[in-house]
Amino acid sequence: MKKIIPILIAILICFGVGCTASYFQSEAILNWYPTLDKPSLTPPDMAFPIAWSLIYLCMGISIGLIWHMWTIRRQMIIRLFGFQLLFNFTWSIFFFYLRSPLLGFANILVLDVLVVYYMIESYPVKKSSAYLFVPYLLWLILATYLNGYILMYN
Repeated sequence: MKKIIPILIAILICFGVGCTASYFQSEAILNWYPTLDKPSLTPPDMAFPIAWSLIYLCMGISIGLIWHMWTIRRQMIIRLFGFQLLFNFTWSIFFFYLRSPLLGFANILVLDVLVVYYMIESYPVKKSSAYLFVPYLLWLILATYLNGYILMYN
């Protein structure tokens, strides 16, 4: 039970960040985003909440597995997780709320680096924590492409 509580708390934090971010992007998703020129690889609208639910679940499990461990790298990995979660949140603010593909693109490039860095740092401590970030990284690669395309063609 001691190992499950940090995982549940981390999952709730991730979903809380996602729900808060969705509050800031909802108006732009209805009125601004549909008017943008998007690439043919853009997933259907219904894919986004499904993908993010899976990603937030995996993210929470990933950091929850490390949270209860007592290693020298634990604090650094937790801080790194917090930074990437902050950049995850601020991307929605920059891209949707401020309607700035440029700020969103700069933000998502930093987020990409932070996610890869988290994976590299967590791998020696708990391999499964690094692997749980693979769906997130794959989605971010697609999101970076979409953001870059929107920046260039709008």
